[in-house]
Amino acid sequence: MSMQVQIITRRYLYNGMTLPDIPGHEPKEVRDIYSAQFPELLSADIEAGEVSNGVQEITFKRAVGVKG
Repeated sequence: MSMQVQIITRRYLYNGMTLPDIPGHEPKEVRDIYSAQFPELLSADIEAGEVSNGVQEITFKRAVGVKG
């Protein structure tokens, strides 16, 4: 029995946009890096989807809450 290695490409989705992956970083670190451009990402949840055809979609969802 042989083993195959498959490279998985990560695709980050936020607010209808696709953000490029930053290799060598965990999803939380990628979120923190993009928060410089999109400050609302600081409190966003990270939802990792299933791997399909070698691509994993990771979605940043804005946290919804009440102020005060």
